[in-house]
Amino acid sequence: MIRPSHLKPAGDVFNRESISDLLFERVQMLPLQLGQQQFEKLLDYLALLHKWNSVYNLTAVREPEAMVTQHLLDSLAVVPAFHGAKNVLDVGSGGGLPGIVLALALPEMHISLIDTVQKKTAFLSQVKAELKLSNVSVHTGRVESLRDVELFDVITSRAFASLVDMVNLSGHLVAPGGQFIAMKGMVPQDEIEELPDEWVVKEIRAIKVPGMKAERHLVFIQRNEV
Repeated sequence: MIRPSHLKPAGDVFNRESISDLLFERVQMLPLQLGQQQFEKLLDYLALLHKWNSVYNLTAVREPEAMVTQHLLDSLAVVPAFHGAKNVLDVGSGGGLPGIVLALALPEMHISLIDTVQKKTAFLSQVKAELKLSNVSVHTGRVESLRDVELFDVITSRAFASLVDMVNLSGHLVAPGGQFIAMKGMVPQDEIEELPDEWVVKEIRAIKVPGMKAERHLVFIQRNEV
């Protein structure tokens, strides 16, 4: 990745130069490659999230440095799991995590974002417009009511619901051969045991987020073909 140019800080609190340095240092610890334009757009996105958060309360994380780790890096760490996916749905996307980050890191992939809260989808639509993300679609409403869309080869969620609710509410949107990739902290063993027979866990993958001590795991779920 090209070393990012330092731009003028976006405000008294969001210091783009220091945020850029922190993000650049920690992205090097991840198994992915970002171009300079992608890197700058990640900073643009974080600046928008920080700005809108003061009014719309999109996330409980307020400090930009903490946002780098808990939002950007947490989402970037899962990018390798999505390589090869073409059509992805981020359920309960909130402020766009991991959906917006995935869209920036994997521009060849189409990402649909859905949330029930209109102010959050208004923010997502603003991000789509300002960052010129042609590979992003935004939906307002409940995922169980989402119809008339192309089925998804991957459905993901960072903070939507339990695994049981995730498969029950959005399973109708998984394409044949598709899967769920759920972002979790500790391995949710109780949730796994409660999954309906139609669904089976194919893999549990530990991921390392630079700067984060807490456990992070991806849970891969597919239809049980037996």
